[in-house]
Amino acid sequence: MNKELLKIRKDVEKLQQKGINEIIPLYPGIELCYLTLSSDPLSVQHKAMPHMIQINYCKAGQMVWEMKNGNRIYLNPGDFSLHTMKACTDSVLSFPSSIYQGLTICIDLQETVRNPPELLKDSSIFEIIFPENFCQDDSTVFLAGNEQTENIFSAFYNQPEMLKLPYQRIKVLELLLYLSKIEFIPQNKLTEYQSELIENIHKIHDQLLQQMEQRITIEELSKQYLINPTTLKNAFKSVYGTSLAAHIKEHRMGQAAKMLKETDMTIAEIAQAVGYNSQSKFTATFKAHFKVLPKKYRKI
Repeated sequence: MNKELLKIRKDVEKLQQKGINEIIPLYPGIELCYLTLSSDPLSVQHKAMPHMIQINYCKAGQMVWEMKNGNRIYLNPGDFSLHTMKACTDSVLSFPSSIYQGLTICIDLQETVRNPPELLKDSSIFEIIFPENFCQDDSTVFLAGNEQTENIFSAFYNQPEMLKLPYQRIKVLELLLYLSKIEFIPQNKLTEYQSELIENIHKIHDQLLQQMEQRITIEELSKQYLINPTTLKNAFKSVYGTSLAAHIKEHRMGQAAKMLKETDMTIAEIAQAVGYNSQSKFTATFKAHFKVLPKKYRKI
């Protein structure tokens, strides 16, 4: 194993604090790492290695990259990043949901040029395509997942033991071919958010939870915080992993369940307290969420 991949292994070991770390050599210069971890924010620092490419895929949880300029990018389930080991030098990673599951693919371009996988020998992926697309300005590419990428990444998981390695080898080649032809247009990329916007999104989140009995619209929040409605919705989904409406409904149902267990409030009163003027609508929403009516939930 070359020195660069050994250094990356040390970074992976640094990431691994409370989880599972499995590293599989697939081809000369290409390694696959599975990560399941729980961690507080941590700083990742390593020597700049412009010829080393790293692909990170988020399967569950959330990975947040804080860039040198203070801006943040959120990797949610299905999303993935691609960058050289120079672009991520001194970056700070955090895992807000406390649990993160994903995989990392490390590619040594120098080694793969000398010893490419047999099926990619005449593809120019390692000699021309990847260096030109990803190594010239040392930028980091964050991409939203789609049906095609999810089909590729999901096949890295839940395979029979005797078929794991063949699947891993085939799927990494499929991923490389996909990346070699993709257009990095704005609608494919994840947004980099300024710290001021993220701070306001957290304030909006706290306000909605503190005023759960009220129905505050996106338009009202947009005017209050001077944020474009579309930007507000997109940023909220990036930060919290779900849409604003779905996230707040989850909290409303959680609060309602707590009130049913811990108070003698009537169902009508609880409905009002969590933002439902109609008891029947609250009951229908509660049943859809918990698969049981509020009265029965309270008895149980």
